[in-house]
Amino acid sequence: MDKLSESKIKNIVLDVLKPHSPPLPEFASFLTELDGIERVEITLVEMDEKTESLKVELSGGAIDYEALKEHVGKQGAVIHSVDHVIVEK
Repeated sequence: MDKLSESKIKNIVLDVLKPHSPPLPEFASFLTELDGIERVEITLVEMDEKTESLKVELSGGAIDYEALKEHVGKQGAVIHSVDHVIVEK
């Protein structure tokens, strides 16, 4: 087992752009469907005619970033940046 596979993402803060639909409570619940995510906190940063810019903080035992990117995309959203991350062994 290499060092990377021993490390687990426990907390990650993302800048996410999503369409207005689904609404934030539904989007947050959708994110908790992904294995490894136990808590979701979303803050609306900016809204324009078609999209919402969000600060999304996810916490859990072992968050799979690649699976998270794919999962977010199912709602038409995209991760613009990773703004903060906590990784533990």
